Amino acid sequence: MALFPLNTVLFPGGPLPLRIFETRYLDMVRACMREGRGFGVVLLERGPEAGGTAQFVEVGTEASIVDFTRLEDGLLGITCIGRGRFRVLEAWRQDDGLNVGRVADIEPDPTVAVPGEFEHLADALRRILPELGELYAPVPRRFEDAAWVGHRLAEMLPLATPEKQSLLEMCDPLARLAVIAPLIKRPD
Repeated sequence: MALFPLNTVLFPGGPLPLRIFETRYLDMVRACMREGRGFGVVLLERGPEAGGTAQFVEVGTEASIVDFTRLEDGLLGITCIGRGRFRVLEAWRQDDGLNVGRVADIEPDPTVAVPGEFEHLADALRRILPELGELYAPVPRRFEDAAWVGHRLAEMLPLATPEKQSLLEMCDPLARLAVIAPLIKRPD
């Protein structure tokens, strides 16, 4: 799988707009579109996003390209949606500079209803999403699903990227909500 190290964490079901300008990533996008496959987004640990050698975490999310456009500055703009999580088993850098890896899929979070103690989190998300405009337009709403609610809040909250990565790596949606709950005030 092609790997795209970024200073961001992509969650399953979440949107990710990207501006593509490096040849290696333009080629990657072209191949993904031609072959109908995604690419892996992994959090950058050290090194630059553009050029150079990158070190990245081992758990990431597959991104599927859902839209693309030529931006006013001439760059390629793509919108991706996060799919399943994976663990990088082995990674290497190709001659063209593209990071690729052999990955193993991580089981999706179990489908669990949002329990009453966390219903205020789903309610907060219901209020927030309409205000976020086009970015979240292609994202299906699943306010009753604890994993979906946790992923959306984790990507939106102003947390440090290591904290977001930790939330991504959690496989228990209720445990994820328990970590997020203290960060969002319960209405009186």
